[in-house]
Amino acid sequence: MAAPSLLNWRRVSSFTGPVPRARHGHRAVAIRELMIIFGGGNEGIADELHVYNTVTNQWFLPAVRGDIPPGCAAHGFVCDGTRILVFGGMVEYGRYSNELYELQASRWLWKKVKPHPPSSGSPPCPRLGHSFSLYGNKCYLFGGLANESEDSNNNVPRYLNDFYELELQHGSGVVGWSIPVTKGIVPSPRESHTAVIYCKRDSGSPKMYVFGGMCGARLDDLWQLDLETMSWSKPETKGTVPLPRSLHTASVIGNKMYVFGGWVPHKGENIETSPHDCEWRCTSSFSYLNLDTAEWTTLVSDSQEDKKNSRPRPRAGHCAVAIGTRLYFWSGRDGYKKALNSQVCCKDLWYLDTEKPPAPSQVQLIKATTNSFHVKWDEVPTVEGYLLQLNTDLPYQAASSDSSASPNMQGVRMDPHRQGSNSIIPNSISEIVNSVKSEHTAMKGTSVKNKPDLKASTDSNASSHSSLAANASNHNSCVVDMLRKNEGPHTSADIGVLSSCLDLRTVIPETSVSSTVSSAQTMVTQQTIKTESSSTNGAVVKDETSLTTFSTKAEVDETCALPATKISRVEAHAAMVPFSKETPSNPVAMVKAGERQWCDVGIFKNNTALVSQFYLLPKGKQSISKIGNADVPDYSLLKKQDLVPGTGYRFRVAAINGCGIGPFSKISEFKTCIPGFPGAPSAVRISKNVEGIHLSWEPPTSPSGNILEYSAYLAIRTAQIQDNPSQLVFMRIYCGLKTSCIVTAGQLANAHIDYTSRPAIVFRISAKNEKGYGPATQVRWLQAQSLNFREGS
Repeated sequence: MAAPSLLNWRRVSSFTGPVPRARHGHRAVAIRELMIIFGGGNEGIADELHVYNTVTNQWFLPAVRGDIPPGCAAHGFVCDGTRILVFGGMVEYGRYSNELYELQASRWLWKKVKPHPPSSGSPPCPRLGHSFSLYGNKCYLFGGLANESEDSNNNVPRYLNDFYELELQHGSGVVGWSIPVTKGIVPSPRESHTAVIYCKRDSGSPKMYVFGGMCGARLDDLWQLDLETMSWSKPETKGTVPLPRSLHTASVIGNKMYVFGGWVPHKGENIETSPHDCEWRCTSSFSYLNLDTAEWTTLVSDSQEDKKNSRPRPRAGHCAVAIGTRLYFWSGRDGYKKALNSQVCCKDLWYLDTEKPPAPSQVQLIKATTNSFHVKWDEVPTVEGYLLQLNTDLPYQAASSDSSASPNMQGVRMDPHRQGSNSIIPNSISEIVNSVKSEHTAMKGTSVKNKPDLKASTDSNASSHSSLAANASNHNSCVVDMLRKNEGPHTSADIGVLSSCLDLRTVIPETSVSSTVSSAQTMVTQQTIKTESSSTNGAVVKDETSLTTFSTKAEVDETCALPATKISRVEAHAAMVPFSKETPSNPVAMVKAGERQWCDVGIFKNNTALVSQFYLLPKGKQSISKIGNADVPDYSLLKKQDLVPGTGYRFRVAAINGCGIGPFSKISEFKTCIPGFPGAPSAVRISKNVEGIHLSWEPPTSPSGNILEYSAYLAIRTAQIQDNPSQLVFMRIYCGLKTSCIVTAGQLANAHIDYTSRPAIVFRISAKNEKGYGPATQVRWLQAQSLNFREGS
């Protein structure tokens, strides 16, 4: 964790959409990148459900339906997958609730649920200020404040320390309440406390930690409940315990419980002699408890007054949400003058990174040219930028245009440019082919990042996309454009080295995320895409990376048009030009190359970069300057170096957040192209027909001469595939001048189902000119079920 003086708070000021009115007593949970806020009050109790997208900086009001609950404050609010449970709270002054509501966030559908009462004892009474915590399929309710008077105007408060367990049904609904029998001394009655649940990775049972609260006076005690043995205890802690407080927040990230804000005793008051009469104030203090070592660490003390507005001002009754390793804080009240309505509510949104970001994925290639690379990498959540570096002093020579097989091609099973159909190994998978469902992708109204709907961007039921027909008229042809391949040579023994794919189910334009990061990058249009990588060596494709599928954004200079007819989900790959056959296999040479100095390409706001130059650092110097807490150079003072054709480059990337630069990714190796060879075919489309499937494409955007022929290949199953699923063997299924072919049911029956990411049948298509074959376009025809944000997932 950053030292107290290095805390790098960020105030969000560039959001769009309907911002909620300021309030306190509200609650918030996170679903993926969304912060969902409900309830609270200032001038009246709020009953709207507000959602903030932390990626797009957009607020929106989802169109909820069903049994919409009344507005409430100081209620219980927990998230289980994509459903949210709301229990109790104040629904009007002096009148509290003990009703339970469930929100299916995948459909924004509210439902009032009625748990069975405990087998012995009464269900929880109406209350506010209780804690409501989720672990597994159970919610744990502790404490709160009840009104002893039946007259809401005659409030007779009663502090509670009762404890209930609520069992949930899978996906939707609840079973009922129970009253567990606990051991040990029960914590004293309280309200406006916090409770979190934490389980050590290596050992131990889940434990609930209750901290602070109010029972006529504020509390600073910490209690622990072992949820397996149901034993209460007071752990001994080290470090400085935060001041007594209530209406604070506690959030768990990793093994730390972060405590922020709340009501604390006023400076100079002796709370031991007069706890009921002393003055109280809001605080902006910030501490964490290491839940493994039970040690408190103060990051911002109560005595530190902020004069520069560089962190949130003091507040209580706010909300806090952890998304990844980042904490978000919103609203709350910051003043109190002994009158209930004499408070001032904040309307600001802040976040704080609690640790450096993890390493991104390896850099992936979108397109290579003779003097540039268009690259991307896996998006890391909640970061402010990326540092991209390359290593240029490599022992690689220019690629040879000789069509003979390279010396390291031993063991290649077949040449995909030369083999005929007699290479098919009979083994029927027709039952898989027959089960493939045609699916549509709606271009509008389905992205989590753009619409108030948590559904993913595809649905297995094509008829459910009413927007498809409306949008189809905007497209004159059934084309889904893909990222083009690099232009460059490869021989019949080389199909390509590194592939990167575009998941056409999620190509949805969106606006850039606003964030202040110094950048040497030209701003690019963003698209939501999926990426994977693989490596080919002749006809054998050997996986060199984890092949993990992930969402990211990248510049796409082709048009992405949705087909108007039925088309199965497709992923399109763009393979780079192979390394030359002279590429050394000596591992010592590679180690020495890795030890050479890394040069910065620059700081990039998004997870994509067009690389044509890099910066030359003075000899022996490393990157030293500041962006936030990150050390980077002043690029305006450095010389630039252009990329060279036919040269190999090694890339790595690291993410940057408020805590600094995280670890670098694994190293990727790419090579610039040599002019004269055709680019890869583009705009691949797949549609089903009575004979099998119809596979078609468009000519390369850079043919570099006349196209003499195209070749299409299908990955087939062999015994080698069964022994090593990461290897693919391709069989040529078409060779000719036409830009389309029929893949018969018989050919599909022998296709290999690639399970490295999502089940798919793999095709490759390449073009040939006078110099030879260029890089291939790889297409994955997805066989998986719909990835909708399902109810209860």
